[in-house]
Amino acid sequence: MIDHWEILDLYKALLAVAAGVILGLERELKDKVAGLKTITIICLGATLFGILSYKVGGESNPTHIAAYVVSGVGFLGAGAIFKDGFSISGLTTAGIIWLAAAVGLAIGFGEFYLAGTFMAGTLIIIFITPFINKLFRSKKLTRQIKLTILKDHIGQKDDLINGLHAGVFFVEEKKITLADNEVELLIEVVLADEKIKWVQNYLLENKIIKSFSF
Repeated sequence: MIDHWEILDLYKALLAVAAGVILGLERELKDKVAGLKTITIICLGATLFGILSYKVGGESNPTHIAAYVVSGVGFLGAGAIFKDGFSISGLTTAGIIWLAAAVGLAIGFGEFYLAGTFMAGTLIIIFITPFINKLFRSKKLTRQIKLTILKDHIGQKDDLINGLHAGVFFVEEKKITLADNEVELLIEVVLADEKIKWVQNYLLENKIIKSFSF
């Protein structure tokens, strides 16, 4: 095989950089774990795999190398997903990583209009979703409660937490810290919007609680 360079390869690389910057900028502005640099490199790398697949595999089997990009980028996307108790973050970032690789491959294979179409569709979804969420607001909220009780009342801690079950969907004790004669608790709850006032009153009326933030 003769190594040859084409001007079209340069155009593809420039387009991949532009696509990666566009897709990564939104993640960068939101200070996500995978930002502009990461998304751009993924898009550029996928484009290179696409070019190599076409040149090495030939027209008869141009997807030989590119097929591995799909599985490989899955590991990158999985690294951006974090689970903390009841809440999961990073799913959108993982999706954009996956899309960036797909767009890069499309550019590598010369499918510029196809790459642009799906990029535009993704950007539309990303930017209109906040407005849709405002119109159709979720009835479930995830909140964290930080409260302080005296060490002498630690035996009533479980009763305090179990009492929250009466007004919320989910309760989980995340952290307990002993400082001098006080115990600090971090509790995560999932509740309906209309139950916020109930939780506040429950905490205010509980005599063993010295202070709390909710």
